[in-house]
Formats: sequence, C-alpha cells, structure tokens
Amino acid sequence: MLSKFSLIGKNVLITGSTGLLGLQHAEALLEVGAGVILTDICEDKLEMAKDQLLGKFQNSHVDVYKMDVTKIAEINFVLSELKKIGKRIDVLVNNAAIDPKVTSDGVVETTRLENFSLEQWELQVSVGLTGAFLCSQVFGTTMAKDGQGGVILNIASDLSVFSPDQRLYKKDGLPDDLQPVKPVTYSVIKHGLIGLTRYLATYWADNGVRCNALSPGGVYNGQNDEFVQRLSSLIPLGRMANKDEYRSAVQFLCSDASSYMNGQNVVMDGGRSVW
Repeated sequence: MLSKFSLIGKNVLITGSTGLLGLQHAEALLEVGAGVILTDICEDKLEMAKDQLLGKFQNSHVDVYKMDVTKIAEINFVLSELKKIGKRIDVLVNNAAIDPKVTSDGVVETTRLENFSLEQWELQVSVGLTGAFLCSQVFGTTMAKDGQGGVILNIASDLSVFSPDQRLYKKDGLPDDLQPVKPVTYSVIKHGLIGLTRYLATYWADNGVRCNALSPGGVYNGQNDEFVQRLSSLIPLGRMANKDEYRSAVQFLCSDASSYMNGQNVVMDGGRSVW
C-alpha cells in the first residue's frame, strides 16, 4: 500500500509556494519522490526556498518560476517553459492566497465589512479564487488533453465550512465599530474554492483528472498567547496545528493512495468544525 503514495517520476506545481504551508507542501511531495515546481511572485524568495529544499533533499528536482496567478499570460509562459524542457505537470496544488492580517489602527477598522474596500476585495479574490481557476484552466486542460490524467489539489481552510468566530480577534477597550475582524474575503474565497473543487471533479473525470480540497485549521506561527488560548479553546484537541501536520494529507491527496477520492473537502482542524 505504501507504494501508492509514491510520486516518483511525477511533477507537482505549487502556487504561492514560498509561504508557511507552501514550503511544507513542497517538502511533503519531495519526501515521496516528486519533482517540485515552485511558483510565486517574488524571485528572491523562490531562490531561497529552492536552496532550503535542496539542502534537505539533495538529489531531488526543484524548479522555480516567477508567476502571478492573476495573470493568464504568466501562467501560460510557465507552461510553455516547462514544455521546452519536457516537463509535464501531473499534479497542481492551488495554494496561493492572501491571508489578511487582523489589525486595528484605532482610527477606522478597515477589516470590518462596513469599511472593507472594493480594492482589497478584488485583490484578494483575484489571488485566492480567480488564480486557482486560471491555473486549473491552464494546467488542468493539459492534464486532460494528453490522456494521462492528473490531480488538482485546492488548499482551502476550515473557514470553508464555517464562518469566522470574530470573538477571537476582540480587543479590550475598543468600541464595537473599531473591533478588528477576519475580513469577509477570506471565508468567501475558501467557500468558493470548495465550489471550484466540486465543479472540476466532474468536469474532467472522464479524462482521469481528479480534484479535491484540503482545509487546514489554524497553524501555530508565533501568534500572541491570548489569541492562541482563545482559538485552542474552540478545538477539541486543545491546540493549534503544527506546520508539518498536513504533510501526510498532501501526500495522500496528490498520489494514487487517494485514487478513488474525487470532489471532496478534507477538513483537518483538530475537530473544531464538529463542535
């Protein structure tokens, strides 16, 4: 059975690959033998990520390409460059997203729905949702057309199945209209990704292309103690996730180990969504 997790001879393209979980996804896939193609908007971070990964996986294949997921020309350029070197994309991991930080400047709370700007709405939706659509359109089409099939994995969030609990972000001493909140965009985008997942799962099924989503819960990354305690109290396991705890799920969903799974949203949130 373990052989079904192997991705030896397969190439995986990851968007937004230099972020906290993007690097973890890359390490997970390198562990099972995949060649990894890192894409992101910052060349310096891509080169640093490549060096970091090759330091751990010295005999692996890691390529990097600067790519803005909101620009179809850049996505098509990466596809053409990969074709030139004979690399086929077998797995696409749509990971790129803007995770808006919940802050308050004490004058106007711009995260609140009443004050949230159209500019930020369009920017965040274009990266987190439109970007996943465009990458799926380009790379998914090539998977479907050549008869070899493939896998698309959309990285969603536990906020794809429930609404943000704004009590997590409450600041003592601030009036209601200045309280910071998780912006409307994040949850809407993650819910949208589940809709995209289900659509793609049926669209190319006859061509051997599967699509699933992974919805991680909150990952500990040095957040302040008060926030960590508040969030942990909502999770049956009593803690946030460590950044490496999603690796096995990524390996499962990207490999033949999940060959009969299609159109599903795998929620890994320590049990928060069942309470």
